[in-house]
Amino acid sequence: MTRLSVNINKIALLRNSRGGNIPDVVQFAKDCELYGAQGITVHPRQDERHITRKDVYALKDVVSTEFNIEGYPSPDFLKMVNELKPAQCTLVPDAPGQLTSDHGWDTIKHQSLLQEVIAELHANKIRVSLFIDPVNNLIEAAKQTGTDRIEFYTGPYAEHFLADKKNAIKDFAAAGKFCNEINIGINAGHDLNLDNLKYFQQNIPQLLEVSIGHALVRDCLYLGLENTIQLYLRELE
Repeated sequence: MTRLSVNINKIALLRNSRGGNIPDVVQFAKDCELYGAQGITVHPRQDERHITRKDVYALKDVVSTEFNIEGYPSPDFLKMVNELKPAQCTLVPDAPGQLTSDHGWDTIKHQSLLQEVIAELHANKIRVSLFIDPVNNLIEAAKQTGTDRIEFYTGPYAEHFLADKKNAIKDFAAAGKFCNEINIGINAGHDLNLDNLKYFQQNIPQLLEVSIGHALVRDCLYLGLENTIQLYLRELE
């Protein structure tokens, strides 16, 4: 079964819009785990517009499943990750102030940077995943960095799913097959939801983990958190 990691950035964004501690980000993470989520994901950004550094440290003390910290490998980000030693660190190529992650690494151009960062994280026994587009030469270069996994940026898949799902999945299915051939783990995330999740998983053999936040939080507003977690897990069975 593919594991479900819940990205809780949007809960922090809602809290920050009003001040105080409602909703409680830490409690929300604990509830996600209680209702069956197999991981918690956070993506702290420089401006702390949602998840803050303080949140990340607080969550490390309570997350009992897999903790995944995403972010650009700036010195302050790496310092935090190496101190906390989460189960996984997902490296993303976001520019400062970027609204959301919308492309993967150029693993050829940034080969030496990524090799250095991944070696540092591995020294602290942290599994590493690289956010990437479904392009074989980029995946092959990712393998050469020493990363344990890649995480497919699935925004284009979600964007074109309703119009033509077979064409939308084509590049990802081919890239997923290549990942399996060269023995690199596969994660996925961005705009996956209850409509498109099962089809993606069915076409990506050995998909290890999906990270879902925005759509899952939206569904919680209508369906409730416990029910929503169960619905996503059902899609991944």
